[in-house]
Amino acid sequence: MRLSLLGASLTVPLVLAAGLALAHGPTPQKVSQSITIKASPDAVWKIAGDFGSIGKWHPDVAKATSTGGNQEGGSRTLTLKNGGTLVDGLDEWKDKEHTYSYRSSGDPDLKALPVSSYSATFTVAPEGDGSKVEWLSRFYRGDTGNEPPDNLSDEAGREAMNRFFAEGLKGLKAVAEGGKATQ
Repeated sequence: MRLSLLGASLTVPLVLAAGLALAHGPTPQKVSQSITIKASPDAVWKIAGDFGSIGKWHPDVAKATSTGGNQEGGSRTLTLKNGGTLVDGLDEWKDKEHTYSYRSSGDPDLKALPVSSYSATFTVAPEGDGSKVEWLSRFYRGDTGNEPPDNLSDEAGREAMNRFFAEGLKGLKAVAEGGKATQ
C-alpha cells in the first residue's frame, strides 16, 4: 500500500508539470534587417538619425510627429498608410555612435503591427566606402494567449516586423543614394 501511494504522489506532479509545459505564454521573437548604402555614415545619419524623421524616408509612414527631440524620453507617433498608428518612446540616442534604441509605448495597435510590444535598435556603421544600416527588434506576438489566431501569431509578428524594417531600409537607401524623399 505504501508503494502505491508513493507512486501516486510522484505521478501527479509529473502530469501537472507536463501540462504546464504545453500551456506556456509567448516567447520573445527577434528580427534583424540590414542594408548597405553607398553614402557615408554621416550622410545616412543626417537623414535617419533624427528619431522623429522616419516619415521622410520610410515609405509606409504617412505622417510622423515627435516630441522631446532626440532626448531620452522623447516620443514619436507614426501614422501608417494602412491606417494603423505606432507610438514609440526613445530610450537611448547616441549621436557620435550613430545609434538609437526605442520601444513601443501605450496600447498596441494590432492594425499597424500584429505585435503586443517591441523594442528596437537602429544603427548606422561604416561599411567599405559606404554604410551598413542595421535595424533589429525584440517583440512579443499580438495575442499573448496560449493559442493565438494566425493573424496575431509569432509568425505573423515576424513577417510584419521584417517587412516594416525591409521597406524602411529600402526607402532610406533610395533617399540616401538618390536624394528623393518618400513624401
